[in-house]
Amino acid sequence: MPTVLLVEDDASLGAQITAQLESLGLDVVRWTRGHPIHPDMPPDADLVVLDLMLPGLSGFEVLEQLRACSDIPVLVLSARDGSEDKVRALRLGADDYLAKPFYPEELAERVRARLRRPVLLRSHRVTLGALVLDLETREVWVDDAPVALTPAEHGILEALARRPGAAVTRRWLVANVLDPDRDGGPRTLDVHVSRLRKKLGPGLVETVWGVGYRLAGDRVDT
Repeated sequence: MPTVLLVEDDASLGAQITAQLESLGLDVVRWTRGHPIHPDMPPDADLVVLDLMLPGLSGFEVLEQLRACSDIPVLVLSARDGSEDKVRALRLGADDYLAKPFYPEELAERVRARLRRPVLLRSHRVTLGALVLDLETREVWVDDAPVALTPAEHGILEALARRPGAAVTRRWLVANVLDPDRDGGPRTLDVHVSRLRKKLGPGLVETVWGVGYRLAGDRVDT
């Protein structure tokens, strides 16, 4: 049974969301305030539903700490529907953003969509259409033809393959994939991505403007 961590301080809304998620057959763990995320002990959940306005740590702070150590998908809930908050949440690594008030059916569909996308690696080989990525041997094939990648290109591809269809921020990729002593910052990242696109072919690595990059398609673990 998938587990959802719900971080919502409003007692009435939290109870409503919990009941709705449980009606979908999900196990719900509830936090009523923002707690620090220990780097070595990320939440044991398949999805985080996170309010932004919280006592303790803000939702932004929880999201930033979570993204530093985990790829768990995050659906942000907020009564603040301003574009600045939405862009900030996406840049920090949120997978989706839903403004309050919302229809229960919409929340249910967004939760289902997030849970359909596997995040944790269940095998050493990932297939996305014509692309096959072997995480143990670090080999890559496109249309059954081997593709030679540099360490930076492979690191970017692996990071995107962990969350297909979801945006991975440029900030996260620079901090967690690139070697700061050799690879530099965001501009160097863009160069690596450009070269990666040429090697993999068009349409696979997509730009999410103002956020980062994502890998198109649904992943299959084999």
